Amino acid sequence: MPVESDRYPLWELLNPPSSFGLETATAVRAEGTRVLFSDGVWRQCATSGLWNANLGYGNRRIAEEIHRALLDASYLTLFRGGHRAAVEASRALLDLFGPRHFGRIVFSTSGGAANDLAMKLARQYWALQRQFQRRIVVGLKGSYHGLTYGSHALTGTPLGQSYYGVDRRHIRHVGHEDPAELVDLLGREGERVAAVVVEPVLGTGAYPLPAEMVAGLCRLRDEYGFLLVADEVATGFGRTGRYFASEAWPGRPDMLLASKGITNGTCAVATVAVSHQICEVFERRDAVLAHAETQAGVPASCAAILATLEEMERLRALERAAAVTHWLDDLLAELAGHVLVTEGDGVGCFRALRLAVDGEELAAEAVALVAAEIRAAGALVSMGPGCVQLAPALVYERDDVERLSRSLHVGLDRAAEALSSTAMLARPLSCRSS
Repeated sequence: MPVESDRYPLWELLNPPSSFGLETATAVRAEGTRVLFSDGVWRQCATSGLWNANLGYGNRRIAEEIHRALLDASYLTLFRGGHRAAVEASRALLDLFGPRHFGRIVFSTSGGAANDLAMKLARQYWALQRQFQRRIVVGLKGSYHGLTYGSHALTGTPLGQSYYGVDRRHIRHVGHEDPAELVDLLGREGERVAAVVVEPVLGTGAYPLPAEMVAGLCRLRDEYGFLLVADEVATGFGRTGRYFASEAWPGRPDMLLASKGITNGTCAVATVAVSHQICEVFERRDAVLAHAETQAGVPASCAAILATLEEMERLRALERAAAVTHWLDDLLAELAGHVLVTEGDGVGCFRALRLAVDGEELAAEAVALVAAEIRAAGALVSMGPGCVQLAPALVYERDDVERLSRSLHVGLDRAAEALSSTAMLARPLSCRSS
């Protein structure tokens, strides 16, 4: 017999149980660039969902192509075979990524799983060449790559890795500001490093990699031979002004990870683009990669990818994102004079408002209060270390920016007043992980 309970039935992700079921945080529907919540309020979305609805909510062309695919072939697998939709989506993605450099697409279902896949690929790549000692994967301090066991290990932000027993014996982390720490690490363990995985913009705080760091990564790859992996789960599909931020690097990565904007947030899809060099090593040994996911590359997901690529072009997404970038430049410059804001940072449509009082970075609790006040004032932002982040849709219009501006001004003013009357600012302040 079923047991009756008044317990809220949904376990909300990354929320404490005390916050489950709040009407202000329970979404009802989403249209364009706004989301309706159970409290009856439409809020301006400045997060693009989770940085994935780059073209806004409710794109009919993408939805119609997914619908058609579900009717034609509701499910087909990539286990020990393929299907035409996955082949077509792979060709389209390779054309976008650069077919002269990348040779194959491996399908996954999330950014975290794609990072697991990339680490497995890198270690097997070296094992196939009998360099079994190359098992170390290097990430960046303050980075975020996901919360599956492999990606949780690679994530450079402290998120309970020890508590959950995450194995980090073959993981190292270095600073992102310049290549000095990486140089030191390679001097000690260079022959054991299989790959270096980096976000072109660190997702936890919207910190772009400096040009010196990017140049150093490419130079050190030539010297030590490790595989360079660009995790563009967040930055891909126009978020930074190009389709992919790594297009501007002096050398192409050996693997490129994409997700989020790849289907405009409609399907659980991630992909790993693999260089010809890696493909050739696997082909010489006719080696099987022991990675597979039930929902990876299903027909509906492939249809969503193709439709999203078409809509990116039809809607002139990169061109419109350039206009949004200019509006954000003006807005962040305006907000820089606020008592809580030290600066606006980031690139393109991937920005952060750095928050502090009297030169002291706001603690996580205070940042949460700021985000809550902005939500109460009518806009959705993401929290980061000592900052709130803005990742609006690439197709924002001027009135979207104006609504966001009003909510930010009101929310920041209310937060400043609330913080001045609480003991929060006297508590230990959070710092970026080091």
